[in-house]
Amino acid sequence: MTHTQETSLSDLDRHEVYLPQAVAVLENATSVTVLCHVQPDADTIGSGLALGLVLERKGIPVQVAFAAPDELPESMRELPGTHLLVPADQVQRNVDLLVTVDCGSAGRLGTLAGRLDDAGETLVIDHHRSNTRFGRMNLVDESAESTTAVLAQMFDLWGVEIDADLAHCLYAGLVTDTGSFRWVQPGTHTLAERLLATGIDGARIARRLLDTHPFGWLPMLSTVLGSATFVPGAADGRGLVYAVIRQADVHGLRSEEIESVIDIVRTTSEAEVAAVLKEAADGTWSVSLRSKSDVDVSLVAGYLGGGGHRFAAGYTAVASVDEIVAALVESLG
Repeated sequence: MTHTQETSLSDLDRHEVYLPQAVAVLENATSVTVLCHVQPDADTIGSGLALGLVLERKGIPVQVAFAAPDELPESMRELPGTHLLVPADQVQRNVDLLVTVDCGSAGRLGTLAGRLDDAGETLVIDHHRSNTRFGRMNLVDESAESTTAVLAQMFDLWGVEIDADLAHCLYAGLVTDTGSFRWVQPGTHTLAERLLATGIDGARIARRLLDTHPFGWLPMLSTVLGSATFVPGAADGRGLVYAVIRQADVHGLRSEEIESVIDIVRTTSEAEVAAVLKEAADGTWSVSLRSKSDVDVSLVAGYLGGGGHRFAAGYTAVASVDEIVAALVESLG
């Protein structure tokens, strides 16, 4: 198998499932691998560790892993359950059930995508509207704020008590995927209040994940923000602002420092859409997209080979900066 499980499963092999079916397959599993996406954020790691902790407590052998980078981002190392994480090259090849969390496509598993065919059963748990339903069983709640919010519903149905350790993991995904509760819906604050009532320190969790950077982040910002370019005619005149992060700008900074730049660029008042182009060591580019209200960037990212949410999405490109920007502007209209 290649990294595209989507092509190895026929439509007849895939089906949508709901919470009761997902709970049943988890409850009956004899061994489980939980995979998070590459360049993990707090939603995928929080989901993976929370589910892993529940399975461990039920006596079900479980591993949690992601393909890249080699180490868990420092901002997430206080999350409970990190003892369940194993290096990518130590993930078991033959497992009863493989679960992916917060992964919109098999490609987001990186080098671990091949484990999909090695498992007796596969279950995709996600909330991305662009999810390709690449598992045999697919639990995708596009209305959920985060994948951790999907798991909170699952745990309730499963009869799992959400204690402080589980709440810490679930809150990490909720606070980051809602942009510190800037993008909410009815029920978001209710779930947050419930998690906080377990005694977790919400302020510390948010500060650790979102507001803590080393000094080297500041000169990197100076260089990168100086590259920002405004394209007023893009997106049917609603405007695009973009910035470029080259390998020479990174100077050993952590992935979370690099990922944080988009949340500064997106504050540009004149632009509906913001993009940050991030150069990888192999010369490819990862593009993060954000929009404010009118543009569905998940559709744009999907057209360009990626996916995501209505207001936050991304994709990977192999081209020059000028070519990437030209393709993006064309896609935005």
